Amino acid sequence: QVQLVESGGGLVQAGESLRLSCAASRSIFSTNDLDWYRQAPGKQREWVARLTVSGNTYFVDSVKGRFTISRDNAKRTVYLQMNSLKAEDTAVYYCKIFSSDVWGQGTQVTVSS
Repeated sequence: QVQLVESGGGLVQAGESLRLSCAASRSIFSTNDLDWYRQAPGKQREWVARLTVSGNTYFVDSVKGRFTISRDNAKRTVYLQMNSLKAEDTAVYYCKIFSSDVWGQGTQVTVSS
């Protein structure tokens, strides 16, 4: 079974940027859509973004215009570029293969105001 590993989280100040990575153990992103989710303390997990096989991207309204998503098939990695971060973006971020129940372990993003 494929494994996903997120990285790139950290502590930043409001207005700064982070780039999260989701690395797969084998080449899957050319044949599978990839979702990013996040879960803030005390809240339910929330869908954030999707990158489709065809390259289309979709975002939750709260991050539109600030987040972008891309992939590097050669590196088996999908990236979530997060700009103009806000305190409300603080959460554990997870990547997930759309058509399966395969999740990464998550990476913590903390935005201080």
